[in-house]
Amino acid sequence: MRPLVAVVIVLALVIAAAAIGFFSGPPRQDASASADRPAPAPVPAPSSAASPAAAPAPLRSRPGKVLPLAEAMKELDLIRPARSKAAEDFTLPMPGGSTFKLSEHRGKVVMINFWATWCPPCLEEMPAMERLYRAQKEAGFTLVAVSVDTDGAKIAPFVAEHKLTFPIALDPKMDLANGYAVRALPSSFLVGRDGNLAALAIGPRHWDGDAALSVVEGLAAGR
Repeated sequence: MRPLVAVVIVLALVIAAAAIGFFSGPPRQDASASADRPAPAPVPAPSSAASPAAAPAPLRSRPGKVLPLAEAMKELDLIRPARSKAAEDFTLPMPGGSTFKLSEHRGKVVMINFWATWCPPCLEEMPAMERLYRAQKEAGFTLVAVSVDTDGAKIAPFVAEHKLTFPIALDPKMDLANGYAVRALPSSFLVGRDGNLAALAIGPRHWDGDAALSVVEGLAAGR
């Protein structure tokens, strides 16, 4: 085993063990090493009452197998929360000058993906993320990929090169990443229609498979 791969696996094991304090479920062991900056403790969730969620769009029929939500989460190897907790609201700039605000998407299932252009596992899963976004964006789902690159000028050319259409947000100082206690890249948080954290994925996933589609559909249906 190459030394770098060994280090990545050891770090991923430590990260997954720490996540069990809030999330329960089997962690993956193939996550990329986290950024080497120290991170503060997770920021407390907002205490304001949530606004009523709008009804999701009807699910369209699709090819493939539709799995029960619990089975789909298990197959996708997601870590589920041990208790209910609201996802921390945020507003981040996007390339081109617009912004992404999480609370504006209340009533939808939201995937928050933390990534960087220098992270090979992040790039590995992005084509599948794009396919998931295109398949589910009209059915009560959105996705925001939060870049922790320190040089934001790299992002627009990267997006154009890879033909990504889902929202990209910028977190160069890792303020949001630290608030979400991100310790490895990629890390993906799924937020339910009620604004609560529904699941965590540490490391890349096959986001365009039956399991991922079933997870999004199940959360959108409120199951």
